[in-house]
Amino acid sequence: MNAETEKRIGENIRRLREHRKVTQEALATQMQLQGCDITRSAIAKIEVGQRHLYPDEVVHIKRILNVSYDSIFEIK
Repeated sequence: MNAETEKRIGENIRRLREHRKVTQEALATQMQLQGCDITRSAIAKIEVGQRHLYPDEVVHIKRILNVSYDSIFEIK
C-alpha cells in the first residue's frame, strides 16, 4: 500500500475506535488477549499511517470494534 492509503485506513480505524469509545490502550489489550502481539504505541502509529497494518491485526480490529471490513478500508 502507498503511504496515503495507509494514512486513510489508519484514520478510519481511529474514527471507528473513537465512535465505539474504545481507547488505544483498551484496543491493544483486547487484541493481546486474542493472541495478537501489539502495543498501544503500535495502534497510535497505525492510526497516523506510520506503521503497516498486518492482516491478522485487521481481523482482530474488525472483531473487537464490531465493524465491517468495508468501513476499515473505505477510501474516500
